Amino acid sequence: MKITNVTPMVLGTVWRNLVFVKVETDEGLIGWGEARPVNRTDAVLGYLSEAVPNYVLGADPFDIEKLVMRMQREDYARAGEVTMTGIALIEIACWDIIGKALNQPVYKLLGGAVRDKIKAYANGWYTVERTPEEFHAAALKVVEKGYRALKFDPFGAGFYEMDRAEKIKVVGLVDAVRDAVGPDAEILIEMHGRFNPVTAVEFARELAPFKPSWVEEPVPPENLAALKKAADAIAPLGIPVATGERLHTTYDYRELFELEAADIIQPDVTHFGGILNLKKLAAWAEAYYILVAPHNVGGPVSTAANLHLVAGMPNFKIQEHFNDFADSFVKEVAPGCPEVIDGYFALPNGPGLGVTVNEDLIREHPRQKIHFNLFREGWEKRDTVKK
Repeated sequence: MKITNVTPMVLGTVWRNLVFVKVETDEGLIGWGEARPVNRTDAVLGYLSEAVPNYVLGADPFDIEKLVMRMQREDYARAGEVTMTGIALIEIACWDIIGKALNQPVYKLLGGAVRDKIKAYANGWYTVERTPEEFHAAALKVVEKGYRALKFDPFGAGFYEMDRAEKIKVVGLVDAVRDAVGPDAEILIEMHGRFNPVTAVEFARELAPFKPSWVEEPVPPENLAALKKAADAIAPLGIPVATGERLHTTYDYRELFELEAADIIQPDVTHFGGILNLKKLAAWAEAYYILVAPHNVGGPVSTAANLHLVAGMPNFKIQEHFNDFADSFVKEVAPGCPEVIDGYFALPNGPGLGVTVNEDLIREHPRQKIHFNLFREGWEKRDTVKK
């Protein structure tokens, strides 16, 4: 079997553009990949325009190891977010093709499942005014939908440090969410790499009474020594530290593991070179007793890829999901992904990824001019394209 054609398509929403890639073969089988490049849509499309004719066309989709190796090594330049996203788009589509060729769901081809359902947490649900009343009401809707865990960033446009009034406001928001969801639901605190270590630790201490299941990216991702400093001070509070969505290769994780600077890693399958790369990383993390909670801000194809991956991952913790609190047409573009029921996804069905992409619906929602800025006031509303 040979890959004969690769077609990128962009689905636009008010706050994210999703890049879909259709991979066709000479035997008539088609596979799909999908990713959300954060403010990097043109870069990923540009990378694919050069990489596809050099590495992908004519390749056997079953030869995933060879294809990924060539795309990563023979390109010579040091691989980062753009390259690893482009590789992931092709790699995920190849798994989809392989599953269809063998009439099996992808997770069966990765060694089978170790669980019969997959725990989920909601994100993107707090598109409201940043007040305790509105966060409380929005959180109620999440648990009413059946979720038993939810993540949010209560810090507004904070960076490095915040004044006392803002700190008090943050505590009030978290208090409101805990009150809404009750003592049994998990709350996950997203810091988006905003703070210097001392501020991150101060916030962890202030929020500890609300029993967060983790604090995520407490410091910017470039400096793992700073993360270690923060993690060492947060550990006595009994709060796990999670990070990793902005680490894009296995080499990026070496120092993190050696420092033991995180309890949970959050690699994104769509920015990490695909399913097999992340499966290898998870196995490596298990040697350090580190749990894996894959980052996922993508649509239905990337969600399906995650579900197939984590079905057989022994050290899996929980799966992120946005699409129950986003534009409804995003899920409609590729039906077949399991729904979250009582806090869990069912195992995905095959063959392949188990989803069917509606190309016409993608065309009905073209790419938008978006610059998503997490350091702009009101970013959490996700309803504007202003910089």
